[in-house]
Amino acid sequence: MNETIKPYSDHENNLRVLNVESVLELWSQTYNTKGKPDWSHIYPYYHDDIVFQDSIQRIEGKTEFIAMCERLTERCQELHMDIHSISQSGNFIIMDWTMTMSFNKYPSTPMYGATKLTLHEDGRIIGQRDYYDLWGDIFNGIPYFKKTYRKFMRKKFG
Repeated sequence: MNETIKPYSDHENNLRVLNVESVLELWSQTYNTKGKPDWSHIYPYYHDDIVFQDSIQRIEGKTEFIAMCERLTERCQELHMDIHSISQSGNFIIMDWTMTMSFNKYPSTPMYGATKLTLHEDGRIIGQRDYYDLWGDIFNGIPYFKKTYRKFMRKKFG
């Protein structure tokens, strides 16, 4: 556990210390509005050297991270996130969530996953790792293919 973390707080810009309560509140504001997500209020909490990784990509740097978020906003009609649990240990904050995305011409698709945030010693987010089964959650919404995909996964991976 890293005991040298200095809580990041920028009172001039109304930025708060990142902890379980503030992350829960900030992320709820991001996704739970009607329509497209808006991450603009959380960008200041990300370190310039942020490394983001999920099932399909690895992004390095705040500029590239913001561009990735904006691409997702453009593709989604609506995005909603329910955070089921959140905890913190030292400089790690972990969230368990369900994210429901709506795209043009396709039904809403729930995705189940978790996020691990790593806080820099200055308290800003230096690492974000999102864990989810992208294809499994998407294929669950496709009649007939769901069974084939699940059968394949059990046969090949147990």
